[in-house]
Amino acid sequence: QVQLQESGPGLVKPSQTLSLTCTVSGGSITTTSYYWTWIRQPPGKGLEWMGAISYSGSTYYSPSLKSRTSISRDTSKNQFTLKLSSVTPEDIAVYYCASAGIYTTLAAGYDYWGQGPQVTVSS
Repeated sequence: QVQLQESGPGLVKPSQTLSLTCTVSGGSITTTSYYWTWIRQPPGKGLEWMGAISYSGSTYYSPSLKSRTSISRDTSKNQFTLKLSSVTPEDIAVYYCASAGIYTTLAAGYDYWGQGPQVTVSS
């Protein structure tokens, strides 16, 4: 059973960079055909796919967030990391890491999810 756990600060100041790490257990982030993603949900809104990194290290980003988003991985630690720069209060959301055996931008396509920490943007 794959398990994902997010970690990182729950409070980020405006204009700074939000950084979250997802630690994976019960499976490898290099497993062929698997994609590892970040999805967020702002208060009162739906799930928003932010981007993903594949089993081979290829990255994919939402066009609306591409200029501010970076996803990387550390295979030795079986982790992948989200960085979102120049945050504003519009970036307040619950941030989830998730995985799927196919490439999809649909949240419903992801099989395994972390618990999702709330991230607040405030000075």
